[in-house]
Amino acid sequence: MWNTVFPYILSGISVGGQYALIAIGYTMVYGILRLINFAHGDVFMVAGIIMVYMAASGVPLWLCIPLVLVLTALIGFVIERVAYKPLRTAPRMSAMISAIGVSYTLQNLVLYITGGLNQIYPTIPWISDSVTIFGATTKMVTIITPFLTIILVVALVMLINHTKIGMAMRAVSRDFETSQLMGIKINSVISMTFVIGTFLAGVASVLYFTNYTTVIQTSGAMPGLKAFVAAVFGGIGSIPGAVVGAFIIGIAENIIKGLDIILFKAGILSGPVGLATFSDAFTFALLIIILAVKPTGLFGEKTTDKV
Repeated sequence: MWNTVFPYILSGISVGGQYALIAIGYTMVYGILRLINFAHGDVFMVAGIIMVYMAASGVPLWLCIPLVLVLTALIGFVIERVAYKPLRTAPRMSAMISAIGVSYTLQNLVLYITGGLNQIYPTIPWISDSVTIFGATTKMVTIITPFLTIILVVALVMLINHTKIGMAMRAVSRDFETSQLMGIKINSVISMTFVIGTFLAGVASVLYFTNYTTVIQTSGAMPGLKAFVAAVFGGIGSIPGAVVGAFIIGIAENIIKGLDIILFKAGILSGPVGLATFSDAFTFALLIIILAVKPTGLFGEKTTDKV
């Protein structure tokens, strides 16, 4: 039984780590601006497209990866300056509409460049190699993803708790207006937040598309939505919450994908009944349940509005 379940758990941990890196971007931006950056999943997709075209142009893969991460962070910076900064004092709905506009702009730009054709992600040495662990055959990227995710999250938490820019981020997330009055450079803090969030999305892109090797203009939609659900589930605004929520969703989603086989081998089912169809539905059903039961999420703090 364990041999049947373990590969799905392993895959779920890997996907959960990738969702976590995307979810951190959502939760950091929301923590400071109270804005859901709906374009975040599309930035993740654009990072994949950049890698495809850069590798196809003959740039060595060892150079492609850092260049993709830097360019992805730069895209996040430009998006914030062009689409969100001018709306800083506008109603929150205006910024959200702008985020949706950026999302569709990125998708249509990629559609124009690629002609809507599937792009094959380059094979990255070592992390694309097959490996057997406890009888389960998988790619090396599946093994390194959770460890890399934890390392990056720990580094991010240390940056937030022990550096000047991190202190500024925490101050702005607590009280935007007071921080501005105290001399904190709000624009620099917000830009750095977008840079960090999109950089992590770029890392997630490399890990994700090494496993799922086809990139199209809509490739960022579902991972982006699931990462958003993970952020809400864990408590949007909480980095540990986003990470925990992402791992839970990743594991649960992959177990549901293999539920037919697991139950068949356990003698509970006599044949497949198509339970894998509900793997995506589970994620969004979980969102409805958590919002109904605990709107602030697992680690979210209850806020009270002052009159």
